[in-house]
Amino acid sequence: MRALRSIAAIGALAFFCAITSSARAEGFRVGRLLCFSEPRVGLVLGSTQAMRCVFTKLRSHRQYVYQGRIRRVGLDIGVTSAGTLSWAVFARNSRVGPGTLRGSYVGASGNLALGPGLGANVLIGGSRRSIMLQPISVERSIGLNLAAGVSHLTLGPRGQL
Repeated sequence: MRALRSIAAIGALAFFCAITSSARAEGFRVGRLLCFSEPRVGLVLGSTQAMRCVFTKLRSHRQYVYQGRIRRVGLDIGVTSAGTLSWAVFARNSRVGPGTLRGSYVGASGNLALGPGLGANVLIGGSRRSIMLQPISVERSIGLNLAAGVSHLTLGPRGQL
């Protein structure tokens, strides 16, 4: 019962951040980040997943590839298959090129999978904290998993993480 309350609280926090942040950042949307994750085993107090991410610029559709790693600390119980995470990317200005998304992002996350699963991640960071990954990302996976806690995403150039 406490775990469900924690997930509900994180979900409410993510929804609140989405409402307040996206209204201010809408004029600065620069593209989409799509990450493909490896299978994950929750270790009760956390998990780590390696990812391959592709950033696509909004207007030119130019693509940049990143290597990623997401670490979760908090309740994380279960197993999920490889999955995808998708974020809209917001920046302080429209000048986004190779390596611009490189850096660390921190925020809250929640995930529930009973067969097909969905998750939400609220992350902010990057170079000088100038990049925001959409307040609520869509995470798709298949498995049996319950996770809620703090997430830390690190993005770097392909092959350097």
